[in-house]
Amino acid sequence: MTQNDKTNRQLVLAERPKGEPTKDTLNLVAGDIPAAGANQMLLRTEYLSLDPYMRGRMSYALSYADPVKINDVMIGGTVAQVVTSHVDGFASGDWVLSFNGWQDYALSDGAGVAKLDQSGTHPSWALGVLGMPGFTAWAGLTQIGMPKAGETIVVAAATGPVGATVGQIGKLLGCRVVGIAGGAEKCSFAVDELGFDACINHKAEDLAEQLTEATPDGIDVYFENVGGKVLDAVIPLLNPNARVPVCGIVSQYNATKLPDGPDRMNWLMGQILRKKIKMQGFIIYDDFGHLYADFAKEMSGWIESGKVKYHEEIIDGLENAPAAFIGLLNGENFGKRVIRVGPNTKETT
Repeated sequence: MTQNDKTNRQLVLAERPKGEPTKDTLNLVAGDIPAAGANQMLLRTEYLSLDPYMRGRMSYALSYADPVKINDVMIGGTVAQVVTSHVDGFASGDWVLSFNGWQDYALSDGAGVAKLDQSGTHPSWALGVLGMPGFTAWAGLTQIGMPKAGETIVVAAATGPVGATVGQIGKLLGCRVVGIAGGAEKCSFAVDELGFDACINHKAEDLAEQLTEATPDGIDVYFENVGGKVLDAVIPLLNPNARVPVCGIVSQYNATKLPDGPDRMNWLMGQILRKKIKMQGFIIYDDFGHLYADFAKEMSGWIESGKVKYHEEIIDGLENAPAAFIGLLNGENFGKRVIRVGPNTKETT
């Protein structure tokens, strides 16, 4: 079934996965399209963002945000069109950035909803380079990483929406940028298309050795979004007073136990102490929301001038979102992964 004006399809959380989500984690249900009441508007989802943080919302573990309840619609950022509106400032036909979640239609009172440029040709970019991932890259690098010209930046998931943006900003700031990505194709893209100085395949058995060769002057900024063996390879190469912004640890999101091997916590803490490393986690809108306007202005300028490139992977159909999300957690995406839920009317009108 495709999106229509009679039925509201929803993907609801059916279970709390143990390890990797499966085909049984989310359940596709259909119901009536809700009607907008007083001080409400009805939004039709066109694009749904898929992001690693969603895995944490499936679990009941303590986190920075409440988990999704069983049988509730899975959360997610969306680009949507206003169908009907009884909310001041919004009219039928408006395009907005919203949080409809994994469903065709949603009601909103306008809280947390932002109008988009009604003439824009890439509305889905509000979920990527001009949205949360791009903002995460910009703020984490400039506010925590604070790179100086001539320094070396290393970023994992180098062709993902955050990593690719981190690397390109780093080059604009005059730094040497080394990416780490999954496969030769992604590494070639990082160097040839995004302008990285080097990129290493994290699947290589000699990852640590290759990283050492690619960073002869050590590492001044490591943008952490993966963890695992990549972090193990990076830590010994960090220079004194290195900075490590931490926005995610995707390699651990499906883990059901601590990684095998000896306890490395004391070793890590010793490195942080002796090298005076600054390692800081952040939640983008909680910590840097007040800087969004600055980000949007600077990033828009970089995109318009061609200084920042963006790679998007669009998958059609809400019903394909669960499999696409599982693939995202396994590193199968190439760039920002977005689900096209409804017809792309904005781009064809």
